[in-house]
Amino acid sequence: MSWLITKYALTAAIVVIVSELAKRSDRLGALIAALPLVTVLALIWLHVEKQPPQKITAHAWYTFWYVLPTLPMFLVFPALFSRLGFWPTLLASALITLGCFTLLALLLRRFGIALT
Repeated sequence: MSWLITKYALTAAIVVIVSELAKRSDRLGALIAALPLVTVLALIWLHVEKQPPQKITAHAWYTFWYVLPTLPMFLVFPALFSRLGFWPTLLASALITLGCFTLLALLLRRFGIALT
């Protein structure tokens, strides 16, 4: 149980640090947020917990594909925010991401890559 609490604390600390950095510097906060810190932590946790190499590499493989449909959100959000406000923009961005994910999953299925 203490291991689980340690994992939660370290992972949460990263999120808090990024949000605090973003308050002080837009660019630095965005740079740190863009780093795959959570993925790296997940890979470390999987390794430390003696998961098989196939599990760890599959996590990295799928993370790559799941990141792609999130990228349009970072272009749409700034464009919509001043017109719609925060919450509607966040909802629209989430729906666009879901749509992009669905389209990517359908496209990749043609190449034998199953995301769902």
